[in-house]
Amino acid sequence: MRYDPPRRLITRHTEEASILTTTTFRELGILSETAEALEAVGISTPFPIQSMTLPVALAGGDVIGQAKTGTGKTLGFGLPLLESVTVPADVESGRAEPELLTDSPQALIVVPTRELCQQVTNDLLTAGKVRNVRVLPIYGGRAYEPQVEALKKGVDVVVGTPGRLLDLAGQKKLRLSDVRTLVLDEADEMLDLGFLPDVEKIIQMLPVKRQTMLFSATMPGQVISLARRYMNRPTHIRASEPDDAGQTVANTTQHAFRAHSLDKQEMVARILQAEGCELAMIFCRTKRTAADVADQLTRRGFAAGAVHGDLGQGAREQALRAFRNGKVNVLVCTDVAARGIDVDNVTHVVNYQTPEDEKTYLHRIGRTGRAGASGTAVTLVDWDDIPRWQLINKALELGLPDPEETYSTSPHLYEALGIPEGTKGVLPRGERTRAGLKAEQVEDLGETGRGPARGRGGRGGPGKDGESGERPKRARPPRQRRRTRNGRPVGDEGTTAPAAGTADGTAVTPAAGAEGDGGARKPRRRRRTRGGGGASAGDAGSAGTATATATAAGPQRDAAAEEGAKPRRRRRTRAGGGNSAKAAQQPEASPES
Repeated sequence: MRYDPPRRLITRHTEEASILTTTTFRELGILSETAEALEAVGISTPFPIQSMTLPVALAGGDVIGQAKTGTGKTLGFGLPLLESVTVPADVESGRAEPELLTDSPQALIVVPTRELCQQVTNDLLTAGKVRNVRVLPIYGGRAYEPQVEALKKGVDVVVGTPGRLLDLAGQKKLRLSDVRTLVLDEADEMLDLGFLPDVEKIIQMLPVKRQTMLFSATMPGQVISLARRYMNRPTHIRASEPDDAGQTVANTTQHAFRAHSLDKQEMVARILQAEGCELAMIFCRTKRTAADVADQLTRRGFAAGAVHGDLGQGAREQALRAFRNGKVNVLVCTDVAARGIDVDNVTHVVNYQTPEDEKTYLHRIGRTGRAGASGTAVTLVDWDDIPRWQLINKALELGLPDPEETYSTSPHLYEALGIPEGTKGVLPRGERTRAGLKAEQVEDLGETGRGPARGRGGRGGPGKDGESGERPKRARPPRQRRRTRNGRPVGDEGTTAPAAGTADGTAVTPAAGAEGDGGARKPRRRRRTRGGGGASAGDAGSAGTATATATAAGPQRDAAAEEGAKPRRRRRTRAGGGNSAKAAQQPEASPES
């Protein structure tokens, strides 16, 4: 019998709950100013994860929070974090001493994506509005200078992505020595993106004495290992609704159809016209596919925007703002937007391509059916993706192992999703009431790593700033072109005419010009023809003979000029003269020899 010694593990208290809470935030012990700010936006009753997390977190204990997507994890860690921050309003009310005030960040939230960073920042600004808590988002794709200036002015809470946080901390622009509360949001996504080493570097910069909270929808083994290394006796809380035993939200109706890749756009165009479809998100696996689907839907009359990695940060935020403001009702995106994006009234989620695994599937469909609302999730499965889908179905126990073969004209598609009969793949002009993506202004972020307002050519589809996706043209000086002839500049016709006449006139006495210049001949037009006569005169070595030949040729040239003879005839005549001159010199040279 083998003896296994007990493993030394950090003690963890686990609470698995399935409760229906009827309490309010005020009853849970949060500050009255925070409760007032939440009630101003219609939030008064907490969700299970919030009601279970707040008592433990407000007492200063470390927490591991696990709940389904869309059940309120952000306020679950955000409210205790805001309570731990000391602001001037606390000093005025007598809850804190003035010595506790500082301009350095007192709380840090690390998130995996830029979109989630902006989402968490907005939620914290809403909850801390009455107390005037200063919250600063720090993420890549923006210029450094505004973020550095904001840090110099002083902030209370920093929400950031690992890369930019490490960069500013390495430059001594971000001080982490006063951080009292650390939150790791969507830790499993940071694991998938390879951010955990950066997260550990950030944790090592923080004070040892702090409160740490870790929240995510799923908890892989490496995330639990991270918690054991850096958390002090954490309380592991898993919360769910009483009537929601599965891993997906019960309010979301799920469908799966086996679809052909060439017919998917027709199917999506009809799904977007289903009854009750207000806002819809379409998820793709690749950036190229997302850009193409957004472009095709725009051509079909839908107000569509795109969010993917080929777009700059300005274009991505423009599309999200337009989607939240209702200027576009379709957002086509990759999995970059599947984490933490909370938009009201998203009624439909379409998986244009099958997700990689069950975790991605959960986060995708979690964009609908949030905060107790109902939603519809549709997955279009290619024939090649059937094995992957069956693994997802088995892991999540969806009960959809073999999706039915479906096309854009299949009656069961219309019946299952409530699509009116006669719906086509183009939105009727009378229903095109949205302002569109161009109606949303692009914010100048001073982006880094790429030119301002640029997509990536054809793959990026609509870019930013005017949606052209092209770089601004450079201002070049006008080119100065100059015509030359035989190395000499030539002007307008009035200048070239005398030159032609001069060429005809001076060509009468080429030998004389050569004799006067000492044999050096200027480059002239038709010089090969004139060279025949000059070369004959040079061979003879007699200037008189050359002069006589040129004189004999002179009357012929004058007559030819008067008759408007062609240059070819003059060449032949002059060439003949040159040959006759050479023949005439032969008898004279023989007696002297």
